[in-house]
Amino acid sequence: MSVSVEREIASFRDSETRNNLRGILESCSKVVAAGDFHQSEDTVSELVKFLGSVYDAAVSDPDSEHAENEAFEAISEIHRYICSPSLDQEVVDALSFELPKAVSKFVGLSSRFLDMAIRIIDQFIVKCGPRDMLSILCNTLGYSSTINKAASYIVAPLTGISKVFISIQRHQFEQVKEAIPIILNVLKAVSLESEEEELEDVFDRAVGIANSINQVCSKLEGDAKEKLQTLLGLYVLQCMALISASLGSKASSCHSFVLQLSQISSYCGLSYLSLVTTYEVETVAGSIFGEDKDHYMGFLSHVKHGAALSVIWGLVSEEVAHTAKENLAAIKDELCNNQTKRWQAIATLKLVLSFVNLPWELKKHAIDFLLCITDDGSVSRNCNEEHSEWSSYMPSLFSALQVVFTSIVTSVCLLLFNLLLSLMVTLNFQAVKMVIMHAPEPELRKKSYSVLKGILADVPISQRLDILKALITNTDSSSMIAIFMDLIRKEMYTAIRGSRSIVKDAPLIKNRAFPDAPFWNPGVIELVELVLRPPQGGPPSLPEQSDAVLSALNLYRFVLMTESAEKTNCTGVLSRNSLLKAYNEWLLPLRSLVTGIMAESKSDYDEFAVDTVCTLNPLELVLYRCIELVEERLKQST
Repeated sequence: MSVSVEREIASFRDSETRNNLRGILESCSKVVAAGDFHQSEDTVSELVKFLGSVYDAAVSDPDSEHAENEAFEAISEIHRYICSPSLDQEVVDALSFELPKAVSKFVGLSSRFLDMAIRIIDQFIVKCGPRDMLSILCNTLGYSSTINKAASYIVAPLTGISKVFISIQRHQFEQVKEAIPIILNVLKAVSLESEEEELEDVFDRAVGIANSINQVCSKLEGDAKEKLQTLLGLYVLQCMALISASLGSKASSCHSFVLQLSQISSYCGLSYLSLVTTYEVETVAGSIFGEDKDHYMGFLSHVKHGAALSVIWGLVSEEVAHTAKENLAAIKDELCNNQTKRWQAIATLKLVLSFVNLPWELKKHAIDFLLCITDDGSVSRNCNEEHSEWSSYMPSLFSALQVVFTSIVTSVCLLLFNLLLSLMVTLNFQAVKMVIMHAPEPELRKKSYSVLKGILADVPISQRLDILKALITNTDSSSMIAIFMDLIRKEMYTAIRGSRSIVKDAPLIKNRAFPDAPFWNPGVIELVELVLRPPQGGPPSLPEQSDAVLSALNLYRFVLMTESAEKTNCTGVLSRNSLLKAYNEWLLPLRSLVTGIMAESKSDYDEFAVDTVCTLNPLELVLYRCIELVEERLKQST
């Protein structure tokens, strides 16, 4: 077929599409003018259906320039029709509810459709009024859940809402309050479902809405201004979290957004120190939503994450910190010197590490910041054992320990586990779910380990063993259990060094050689038993649990040798019943298991067998030493 013939056919189809569309639009005008409500609805539905068929034709043939041009001509005709000065207001009102949805769908075809969709929505804003259009555009956003290319679809209505906010003249807070949950819920859904390159326009408009609300705030006074600023702060922090999770892997993609949000956050009075320590979402929400707070809490799910990330972005970029008018050096000093604020900061910053969708690059900066504020060389340790606030911070610090530690020992992700806690003393912990995250760099794992020790050092010594017990009993990771056991051994060794002034052969008071050492108690031996004789029965699973078993054996050997040398029995490890139990129920069954596995592995020559032998060799050596020590003590006790 010749080019000229193709052009003639294309022209004919264009004319046919244009004529059909004009016919439907004229029918709309006549029916609405006649006041026939039901027929008006039918005609508007026919228009929407016709536009849908044009859109579907373009989508079904994405490489067809003709199909795209025909679609563009269709919405251009809609724009010409809406702009007509002779168009009755009743017709505009009838079309205003459906056309924003219909034309926003076309934005997904190519970039030139966005401008036309925005121009159509702008005309509706002018002719229908901002307050009416706000509810219509929020409804348009809600319709995004039915659209394939939702990220493209919502850009035009978001642009319209930004303009509507500026145009509203009365009851601004009430209007914005009703729209913000809808906007944020749609942003959250779209950010989870869309590719990074699709989201830059979306977040550009989302930040534009923040700027519009900020502009409205500047014109208000008194209580109305304060409430709207508070709401704006919540919006900004939620956007900060969504943008960081969606675009944070490429700092350049979201730097401009973060700068603008940081500036607005500062305008709202949200300082870095308050965000990382005392910012409570529920309290803030309660101040503006009152009894309806619970109804609105759903859209605030990542506000606290956004608070932490606002500070982290200040660490990433000096320009961001400068824009927010913050002095990070002064903030670090404050956290190092104020233990309560440090606890609050740890509880907040742990949200960055546990945020599954957040890029690891941002988590690295969180680890660096935590290391800075928990480092022994710069931190003031002034914990009072009777500190009245301690129990209230305990759950958050425990969660922070768990999150930080998981980043140390693993280099793979996607391992989920539950921490189901209802612990001793007065410490009650909510069940939480954590995700083991990537930590591929040895240096980063080292830093994480230092952070863990720094956080533990802030825990009162009387509670530290309970914390480590909880960490051990609520993870299945052999490597994690091993390092927790090692930390217990180090704590016990530190207690010994601190009590060297006690004469070794002096009479004991209530059988306690270390009266100020809470780690020297029978609970330590119970933890050893938990590993060497699991609650489900039988010896531990080897070689899977070899790290934990080796560490438990080392801890048992250390306690046994130390109690023998110090002539104490603080842990009860030297009692005959304890020795017999360890010998018959832990060590001998474990020896049988290890001997059998080693014999079987040595008869094979595959790579797995060699790895098993290498893994169990050090465990076997420590096991036999423990058996010898127990046998010696049993002979002495007869």
